[in-house]
Amino acid sequence: MTARANLTMPACRVSVVIPTLNEARNLPYVLGRLPPDVHEIIVVDGRSVDDTVAVARRLRPDARTMTQTRKGKGNALACGFAVATGDIIAMVDADGSADPMEIPRFVEALIDGADFAKGTRFAGGGGSADITRLRSLGNRALGTFVNLIYRTRYTDLCYGFNVFWRRHVPVLGLDATSPAPPGDGRLWGDGFEVETLIHLRIAGAGLTVTEVPSFEYSRIHGVSNLSAFSDGLRVLRTILIERLRFRPAARRHNRAAVRTAMVGHAVSGVARVAKVTLGVTALSARHTSQEWPDRDSGER
Repeated sequence: MTARANLTMPACRVSVVIPTLNEARNLPYVLGRLPPDVHEIIVVDGRSVDDTVAVARRLRPDARTMTQTRKGKGNALACGFAVATGDIIAMVDADGSADPMEIPRFVEALIDGADFAKGTRFAGGGGSADITRLRSLGNRALGTFVNLIYRTRYTDLCYGFNVFWRRHVPVLGLDATSPAPPGDGRLWGDGFEVETLIHLRIAGAGLTVTEVPSFEYSRIHGVSNLSAFSDGLRVLRTILIERLRFRPAARRHNRAAVRTAMVGHAVSGVARVAKVTLGVTALSARHTSQEWPDRDSGER
């Protein structure tokens, strides 16, 4: 483990969102490793049957504890993001696999200009004591596929330790309030696909991403539910669905930009003619130009 590090940026308030499900034995480690000057701790519980919530309240009376609205890790994160009040949000797993002491490095990347600080196990200074060879190969293959179609440079697509400016929460498009649908009670993005989905939507929005080396430890207590084959298929499905979702949005964005440019040229031409002829025509041209909103500003 690394030595304890403090957040030495008092101007930046950091909200730590921790999704939990039966993590009572792991919370003492996770909560004990948090930097001491975080703005708030938000523990979002998935209706644990152990003492997860009681342990969280006992260890950190200042923490906010809440029950998620539906099922799944993605929904838990969405609920935490929705109530966070800090300038920055840090996503931290409750199983002890991610070291919260690394948060200051992520925050530093944001201060240096990034919109989103993405953890990676495959850069210098990173690593993993948990990932298998098969999962590593699958992660790299899926990451290469995403880099090709999104023009990104991700080295670790499926890692869930991330820190970002709270103002970018709307870009993620996560729903925290809708009722649970019939069936398994989950909406798209409510499950473990949320981590891949977040990375794809950040890329689709054109935000600046900085990768931060991070070391992944083995889960302290309990058994992981990860499966190399089924989780790989779920990530691939997420990539394909999000690609279909992104392409029409990109086309709308491009068409809006073209329309705005055409209108701008037309209005400019009318104004030039009007300047030569009548002042009244010039006034009319300026009025006409104000009737066209900047359609390029809100269609990401």
